[in-house]
Amino acid sequence: MNAIHRLFILLNSVKSFNQVKSMLIISTLSFILISCKSSPSQTAAAPPPPVLPVSQVSESTQTTYIDYPAAIQGAVDIDIRPQVSGYLQSVLVNEGAYVTAGQTLFKINDRPYREALNNAKASLHAAQAAILNAQLEVDKLTPLVQNKVVSDFQLKTAKTAYKIAQANAEQAQASVASAQINLGYTNVKATVSGYIGRIPKKQGSLVSPTDQDALTQLSDIHEVHVYFALAENDFNSFNANYAGKTPAERISHLPAVELLLSDNTTYPVKGKIDMIDGQFDKNTGAITLRASFKNANGVLRSGNTGKIRLGLQHPDAILIPQVATIEMQDKVFVFTVNQGNKVSKMPITVIGKSGSNYLIKDGVKSGDQIVLSGLDRLQEGQVITPDKASNKAAQL
Repeated sequence: MNAIHRLFILLNSVKSFNQVKSMLIISTLSFILISCKSSPSQTAAAPPPPVLPVSQVSESTQTTYIDYPAAIQGAVDIDIRPQVSGYLQSVLVNEGAYVTAGQTLFKINDRPYREALNNAKASLHAAQAAILNAQLEVDKLTPLVQNKVVSDFQLKTAKTAYKIAQANAEQAQASVASAQINLGYTNVKATVSGYIGRIPKKQGSLVSPTDQDALTQLSDIHEVHVYFALAENDFNSFNANYAGKTPAERISHLPAVELLLSDNTTYPVKGKIDMIDGQFDKNTGAITLRASFKNANGVLRSGNTGKIRLGLQHPDAILIPQVATIEMQDKVFVFTVNQGNKVSKMPITVIGKSGSNYLIKDGVKSGDQIVLSGLDRLQEGQVITPDKASNKAAQL
């Protein structure tokens, strides 16, 4: 019995020892954790506000430009067509050559028309002889009627025949003139001075006024007309921004416009808008305008393409670099900086571009400061450290 009692005491002692051991281990771990947590060297420091470049916006007079695709035509672009039928006897001009008004370009075989003229002249001579014969008859009958040798009816008949002979002579004269005109049409001449286009028909071809293709095209390009179109919204803005109650008055106040060629070079001579179409195109919903440019050196040719650049001045405008903006859901924002260096995301209204800058209608005002870069790391209400050096270097 004593042995069993001693064994029970021993077990209780071991159990107490384990409990004490566990308590010591837990206390030690708690002390270590508290020490680590409260150690100044291990405390995580809050990150400093980011240093970002800012700039103060200001107002100024700016000009924005909008480019519109344009088609160039000569002051006169005409088809050269034959006015009589016949074989093309000779081609007297080269493709692309410059010709003057009245110069003969093509020669159509004129033998049929020359014979037609001779025939008309012969008919005229016969009609003129008939007049003389009728006059002789009148002269013969006049004294006989006066002396009552013949009746008055014969004299009246002779006078009627005389008038018929005169009418026949006039008709023959008209036939001669018509034949002369047709003979002249065998020489196809330039109606204006300009440059010759392609010549699809060659010597020996049969030509006719009813031909689908013209003999060639002739372009007078001492001045060119450049046509471009404005959409309805652009046209409404155009009317609102230029003074004048009528299109003619607005045209008179328009500034000169520039022409950009297909290689994006600027044509050295500025032009003037001188025509606004009377109605919108039903298919495109756009209205056509025309600008005229001097082309003394012949650099521009009919059929060229380019762009018309329209400039519009904006007094007291605010410009913001495009890189200082962020787009979200079809809206444009900037980050403004208040007196506590906190940033706020502000929506802005863009009405145009000037180089790499946006022209702003509202959203910011003169004197406001905006963040220039690092926008993707900013959040509403975040505090920043403005970069003063960048602020001075990037004043708008």
